[in-house]
Amino acid sequence: MTQNKLDRSLGFLDATLIVAGSMIGSGIFIVTSQMARDIGSSGWILVVWALTGFITVLAALSYGELAGMMPNAGGQFVYIQRAFGKRISFLYGWTVFTVIQTGVIAAVAVAFAKYTAVFYPSLSKIAVAINGYINVSYAQILAILSIVILTFVNAHGVRNGKVIQVVFTSAKIIALFALIGIGCYIGFNSESFQMNFSDMWNAGKTTVSDSGQVNFSPLSNGALVGALGATIIYSLFSSDAWNNVTFIAGEIKAPQRNIPRSLFFGTLIVTIIYILANVSYLMLLPIHGDPTSVEALGRGIMFANDDRVGEGAAIVLFGSFGGLLMAALIMVSTFGCNNGLILAGSRLYYAMSKDGLFFKSASKLNSKHVPARALWIQCVWASVLCLSGKYGDLLEYSTFASLLFYILTIAGIFVLRRKEPNTHRPYRAIGYPVLPIIYIVLTGAICIDLLIYKPYTAGLGLFIVCLGIPVYYFLEKKNN
Repeated sequence: MTQNKLDRSLGFLDATLIVAGSMIGSGIFIVTSQMARDIGSSGWILVVWALTGFITVLAALSYGELAGMMPNAGGQFVYIQRAFGKRISFLYGWTVFTVIQTGVIAAVAVAFAKYTAVFYPSLSKIAVAINGYINVSYAQILAILSIVILTFVNAHGVRNGKVIQVVFTSAKIIALFALIGIGCYIGFNSESFQMNFSDMWNAGKTTVSDSGQVNFSPLSNGALVGALGATIIYSLFSSDAWNNVTFIAGEIKAPQRNIPRSLFFGTLIVTIIYILANVSYLMLLPIHGDPTSVEALGRGIMFANDDRVGEGAAIVLFGSFGGLLMAALIMVSTFGCNNGLILAGSRLYYAMSKDGLFFKSASKLNSKHVPARALWIQCVWASVLCLSGKYGDLLEYSTFASLLFYILTIAGIFVLRRKEPNTHRPYRAIGYPVLPIIYIVLTGAICIDLLIYKPYTAGLGLFIVCLGIPVYYFLEKKNN
């Protein structure tokens, strides 16, 4: 038996935890290491994280108006369609399905399995090998299993997904604040704190030669601006997925009020956590370090083992036990993050299917009032990406495309204000038109910077979007 109506059972707290939980995955524990190599300055690292938070909160404030106008399942897909038409909205949905949502789900699942392997090292071994071309590890199998389990739970009712989201997101937020507090308290009198903050603005790019020699190239003026624009993609990726709550608008109580509020408070909470976490890293670990050192403190932020700067900070605090503690925290963080991503993504495909732009079966709700078939279609493709080994590349390509669609969506506010001036808007974008314009200008500048400094990544992002054009016309012809 199927139902034709989604179940509105999520309140303000649930929506806020979906925003925060979908944002906090594994990125905050890793990407600062790469950012340090790109710009080499504690001051500029904090500026990039603060700018990322500012941009994200600006976007959330602007999205609130669209969410209040269109409290329907599908969120951003619906907003783009209303402002720019079916073709453009399909390209967004296509990119979300092929790489943005499913790619993130795959990457987060693999991160979960990778940190589980800290406790069970045998997970790193190869489970299946076919002619030397296909190698599947036990960790990849665990990653797929975690996606299947979360899909199964969410297919049996939105309340099940809500429980997981509340428990895991609350746990990781509390744990992060505890680690930040302890880190700042212990690090206040450390040598790393004095070293990193006495010369905060000496920016430079660090590379390591094949012989192990560390090279530091100072950055100034235009080169510094370019480096900042290129490295912000890592912090933006770590802060992405905040818009997922708009996908499940059809299951949120009083969505006109609760979605705008949850977007603002969820992004604000995560911004505060991310900035404070990086302050804690800089108080505990030297930004520069020795790539040959075996000690976490000696390797510093730049050369943390496998870029796991969060683990390095925990080891400084708690010794070898800190590594296990951080692995457990990242397991909790990634599992809860994927629950929110899996829950939300399927609702976008559900909305696409109802418009004839996705598999027809994805428009069906099961007896628990959830689009179970959309959930399982998402599960299958995310599992393929886990096996492909290409999910990391897909994430880089899709981040650029994701930024383009954020710009387009916020530009839709201006379009709809002109096209539909009399439409009821229970919430109006704060600071309109100044704040939305600031967001569009800042994010547009970042996209231009990426086209200049990372043309391969940005170009492939555009290519993935453009691949959706012939697919759209094929579906249009089929529907006609």
